[in-house]
Amino acid sequence: MSKIKKNFLLENLEVIDTSSEGKAIARHDGLVVFVEGAVPGDVVDVMVHRKKNSFAEGRMHALKKPSEKRVNPVCSHFGVCGGCKWQHFDYSAQLQFKQKHVQDALERLAKIEFPAVQPILGNATPYFYRNKLEFSFSNKKWLTLEQINDKETDYNRNAVGFHIPGFFDKVLDIDYCHLQNDLSNQIRNAVRSYALQNNISFYDIRNKSGCLRTLMIRTTSTGETMALLGVYEYDESSLFPLLEHLKQQFPQITSLLYTHSHKANDTFNDLEIKVYSGKDHITESMEGLQFKISPKSFYQTNSLQAYELYKITRQLAGLTGNELVYDLYTGTGTIANFVARQARQVIGIEYVEDAIVDARKNAELNGLTNTLFYAGDMKDVLNDAFIQQHGKPDVIITDPPRAGMHEEVIKVILNAGPGKIVYVSCNPSTQARDLSLLDKDYKVTHVQPVDMFPQTAHVENVVLLERR
Repeated sequence: MSKIKKNFLLENLEVIDTSSEGKAIARHDGLVVFVEGAVPGDVVDVMVHRKKNSFAEGRMHALKKPSEKRVNPVCSHFGVCGGCKWQHFDYSAQLQFKQKHVQDALERLAKIEFPAVQPILGNATPYFYRNKLEFSFSNKKWLTLEQINDKETDYNRNAVGFHIPGFFDKVLDIDYCHLQNDLSNQIRNAVRSYALQNNISFYDIRNKSGCLRTLMIRTTSTGETMALLGVYEYDESSLFPLLEHLKQQFPQITSLLYTHSHKANDTFNDLEIKVYSGKDHITESMEGLQFKISPKSFYQTNSLQAYELYKITRQLAGLTGNELVYDLYTGTGTIANFVARQARQVIGIEYVEDAIVDARKNAELNGLTNTLFYAGDMKDVLNDAFIQQHGKPDVIITDPPRAGMHEEVIKVILNAGPGKIVYVSCNPSTQARDLSLLDKDYKVTHVQPVDMFPQTAHVENVVLLERR
């Protein structure tokens, strides 16, 4: 083991597991080896590029024996693009390992008593499930080694697609993405073609120059589409003809927007969004409820599976119509409004002010009069005084970001003492940490993993806790 170092080849390793980050795991002489490009059951040669005392990291150098779990990826960009890293992994096997990740997190990190984990709820559509994608423009297109060595061809370096992992200034030019419906591909490719034909410049992230910078496309199950074009150098003589071209070519775009940014990063939550044509939002529907989605709104990026997730959450809450429910990290109030008809009152708390504005509008849109929404840092808003003012909740639903809940928030929850807590998580590891802190007063009585993101290692998990 001491001989292993960078650029050292390990031969004939059997891949036995996956990490929560999605890397395959093998072992060599007691050393854990994380392997890019392999799936459990493969026998591979691995070229090590990083070595620490307890582990090594490397990339599959040769596939000696393929696993029965290995399949052919459908995307031509697989292996270069940073997304969909499990495309070569049979979907039924993906689900097995995601369920195992949930089980492992509860056993190793939470170290609490919990019931048998329910079978994971798989996605009905392993591809084309996303309702939102964000693309970047760059005049530094990622080139393959063959293209770099091809001295006779002058490659166009303009690209619109996804950033290459580890290279902030390089963008992979995406021809066809299998994550969003085909209209998304058509719009993106139409923007590229028009820009190239009309000499509209692509963003240069190093020199801070160029016009086209970002493109966000959002869709709904109701058939509405939003396209938001972000520019760095604002030039109406270039921008408006491009937007008009999209308006004419794609009548499916019901919200055509643009924004201007000189920021160091691509985020636009603090920018003014302007409407070129159509509405300033799109609308999603769920059980007859309407949800207004503005460009800055958070909404689960898998609409159909989000509906299944929310139904599970509502079922575990066991509402009878008499309960006061707190919905923590409510976002645009989707869960709060979804359960409001079965509760006496629902109070939602969220950090982002714009999201709370949308939550209130969504409640009004659906004629819901028993919801209240507050904006602010959770640990500052949710305190003992807040609970004294609004009442002790019968049920708390919490859906925090990947980092989980702040310890102060957990203390307030324990002090509030609701009969039930439904904890929705996109990160079973931080969820397990929080469950261990809640364990003194609450017992986990139900565990339900849900797959929201096929072809990736990400897994959602819903846990019901009942007061001891």
